[in-house]
Amino acid sequence: MRAWALLSAVLWCLPGVECPRSTLFNSKGFIYGQLGHPGNNRINITKTGQLMVKDFLEPLSGLYTCTLSYKTVKAETQEEKTVKKRYDFMVFAYREPDYSYQMAVRFTTKSCIGRYNDMLFRVLKKILDNLVSDLYCHVIEPSYKCHSVEIPEHGLIHELFIAFQVNPFAPGWKGACNGSADCDDIPNHNILQARDRIEEFFRRQAYIFYRNFNKTLPAMHFVDHSFQVVRLDSCRPGFGKNEGLHSNCASCCVVCSPGTFSPDVDVTCQTCISVFIYGAKSCP
Repeated sequence: MRAWALLSAVLWCLPGVECPRSTLFNSKGFIYGQLGHPGNNRINITKTGQLMVKDFLEPLSGLYTCTLSYKTVKAETQEEKTVKKRYDFMVFAYREPDYSYQMAVRFTTKSCIGRYNDMLFRVLKKILDNLVSDLYCHVIEPSYKCHSVEIPEHGLIHELFIAFQVNPFAPGWKGACNGSADCDDIPNHNILQARDRIEEFFRRQAYIFYRNFNKTLPAMHFVDHSFQVVRLDSCRPGFGKNEGLHSNCASCCVVCSPGTFSPDVDVTCQTCISVFIYGAKSCP
């Protein structure tokens, strides 16, 4: 899995923790490059002085130094003077967050007691799973509760409040990448399609409601305008969001810095003083 590079012009380190160099650097912690000559097979300096990094990985994050050397000549005396300037900057690996969607709907029911509510719930989950299965998405954390609601001019009715999450990492989801090493965009593309399909499904339920408005409706039917959807962001292990540190890309999932780690798909890096690398997924 590839990660992009996020450049910060401000030199930053955790208090008390030294900013490490990449494990791809030499034993002294440096890569030396000259114009047109690579520092290694991943890093190259172009003839125009640009630093080019190929297939940027989490361990490549850290402190980079650019030393500029040039000569000045005094017109009067032709005296030459060598001037050197040093620029320090931080580079962080980052990913776009993975998306999932929290959804909620309501259905009327005849009673809050009985097996038919559970049957509707299981059938609905199966329908939604089948609707998005070819996108390697699935319904997770489904739940429902039955409440009695007082509706003006309709009296007391019973409704099922159903909630579920649509996730793009169903078993075998990596098969959607077709062997591609860069699979970051595919799950997000698939989950957007899954969201649209489910929205259309409940839109059709609302159409059925209106078409049969003057007819006898079944006791269990979709409540119009009850469909709600909220996008949830998550970061891959070893990444997290930090608006204070990375304000130029507050929505990015940036590699966890030394002193922090992220073991799951949360959006924050947790503190761990025994971590000295970038992108840690555990705390020793």
